[in-house]
Amino acid sequence: MTQAVDIDQLLTDLAAQLKRHLSTHGIEAPLMIGIHSGGVWVAERLHQLLGLKDPLGHLDISFYRDDFSRIGMNPQVKPSHLPFTVDDRHIILVDDVLYTGRTIRAALNEIFDYGRPASVSLAVLIDRGGRELPIEANIIGLKMELNSGENVKLQGPDPLSLHVAKKDAEQEGTV
Repeated sequence: MTQAVDIDQLLTDLAAQLKRHLSTHGIEAPLMIGIHSGGVWVAERLHQLLGLKDPLGHLDISFYRDDFSRIGMNPQVKPSHLPFTVDDRHIILVDDVLYTGRTIRAALNEIFDYGRPASVSLAVLIDRGGRELPIEANIIGLKMELNSGENVKLQGPDPLSLHVAKKDAEQEGTV
């Protein structure tokens, strides 16, 4: 990366933004759900920083992707785990990188298969632009401008680090 990013400070800032967002909207006991895998790593840290009482949920949206028929079965598909009911609850959906919006669309589809939440707020560590769908994060850690041939990737879980790399031909078109 051209700039050094202090992940711990970024997460602390993201947690502070989330606290303000929750307070502004009168949300006292939100549920947090991370999207596999980087979103879960970010959500684990935020869940701890916010001191949330309800357990953390996680989604693997592989079967909900709109390109599932093109990419086929992913051997690393893991089951989603929502140890709570989402009906009439306020959800904080967490992902590592927001790019086209397709991952978030898939995550929302899956959440609504579990029930009807009162609201869903989206928190992302990195917003890199490039939307293909009208999806916007409520809470953003860092906005990045990348060239179309570059990709940003969170690696972890311990330690967490950000890497910008050139996309290879196999990654072109994926989220």
